[in-house]
Amino acid sequence: MYHYNIQTALEELNEEAVLPNPVHVRDMILRAHLPPERSIEANRTFLEYQKHFGEAQRLARELLKSLAQKITAS
Repeated sequence: MYHYNIQTALEELNEEAVLPNPVHVRDMILRAHLPPERSIEANRTFLEYQKHFGEAQRLARELLKSLAQKITAS
């Protein structure tokens, strides 16, 4: 746990994401052997998940880097 340490939070962003990695989610979908209509629905949901997962990481990284720069400049 980073306890508000920005540098540690940046490191943990890549190491300890609470959400499962999209690659693993894709594997889970494939291994579920869903019927075609459920497969299409799952794939659409997965694409949204993948988009938001990456966006959340990008936003967190930008925010934490910005905070880290302000602290080191102080």
